[in-house]
This record gives sequence, C-alpha cells and structure tokens, in this order.
Amino acid sequence: MSRLIPAAERIARARAIIQQARSLPFPPETEGGRSNFSFVAKVKDLLRQARDLVKFISMTAGVSAEMKEEVKKVYQEIEVADREILG
Repeated sequence: MSRLIPAAERIARARAIIQQARSLPFPPETEGGRSNFSFVAKVKDLLRQARDLVKFISMTAGVSAEMKEEVKKVYQEIEVADREILG
C-alpha cells in the first residue's frame, strides 16, 4: 500500500516539478525549437504530474481554507508555466 503524502508536501513537490519543467533546456531551432514534439511532451507530462499531485487536496475533508488557496495558486502557476514555456 502506498504511503499517504501530506497536503503541504504535495504542494511543495508540485512546485518542484513545475520548476523542473521550467528548467528543461530548449532544443535548438534546427530540431524544431519550442515546437519539438519530444520537448512539448516532456513539459506537458511534468505539468500533468504537478496537477495530479494537488488534484484532490481541495476535495479532501478537513483541509483548511488556506491550503485550498495554495492549491488554487499551484493551478495558476501550472497555467502560467505552460504559457511561458510553450507559448
């Protein structure tokens, strides 16, 4: 059985994954640059992992309003990272 990860740790891990997506090196323009399929797939996968980590936190009973706000901020960070990296 998998170990339960506390909500605060999930948020921290999600932010680390978002940073990991931002730090991926862009492929050279000769290989397609930002539209390189492999690069786009890696970025999308990392952002999906971050989203999956925090997906159910706001639906969990006993979670504080502050934690729910942090989840909303993480979703916003994911959207901003997606636009910055692939935009």
